[in-house]
Amino acid sequence: MESSLRYLLLSDIHSNLEALEACLELAQGKYDQALCLGDLVGYGPDPNAVIEKIRPLASVIIRGNHDKACSGDPIAADFNPLARLATEWTRKELTPEHFAFLRSLPAGPVRLESFLIVHGSPFDEDDYILGPVQAFPLLRNPETPIVCFGHTHHQGGFMISPQARFQSIRIPSTKDGLILTFPLQEEGRYLINPGSIGQPRDGDWRAAFAIIDPGKRTVEYFRTTYPLPKTQEKMRKAGLPPLLIQRLEHGR
Repeated sequence: MESSLRYLLLSDIHSNLEALEACLELAQGKYDQALCLGDLVGYGPDPNAVIEKIRPLASVIIRGNHDKACSGDPIAADFNPLARLATEWTRKELTPEHFAFLRSLPAGPVRLESFLIVHGSPFDEDDYILGPVQAFPLLRNPETPIVCFGHTHHQGGFMISPQARFQSIRIPSTKDGLILTFPLQEEGRYLINPGSIGQPRDGDWRAAFAIIDPGKRTVEYFRTTYPLPKTQEKMRKAGLPPLLIQRLEHGR
């Protein structure tokens, strides 16, 4: 029998403190444990403040590619020029303690009850699960009936139904708050993406997160506005690239 714990899924925060605080305010009282699927830092203006908020909050934190890059991993050489600039800025901004913390983060997958958490995919933390080509082989793998992943910055996911039909999990664009309660059927197989808190890329600029309840077999998807101009002004003062500042308002 599954436990009744409800897990808050946070992913791709990217040093966006205002977005994180808005999500935590909305999620307050709705979950038992918080999990972080990686990319605490990179792109945004508040790497130290975000780490300070996440460390005591999340019971499990796995690393993302930007966490690796900002703590000295040579993976940054493969980033696009804007991401490399943001990585270099973040490295200089991080305190020694937070730099060491990022270096200590484990790679996924981590198993919790009946599901896995990963950053990219269960077999490569840097892989992107963008569509059927990447999703279908994972969904057919008997070791991964439910996987919670991030990295793509697209809220939703993929599934194979009990009737063996593949489909995408599409999230409607509606008002703030709980957008969709999605059932996890006993014989279904699922890839669940809570979306990005700090830099969504699915056409909706609002911060995204999810709550998974293995006992009730549901995933709840949430979206919330946050004081975006405040984040953008911090980025301008930090000298971060204008394109990174502008993209936040477009959700791209």
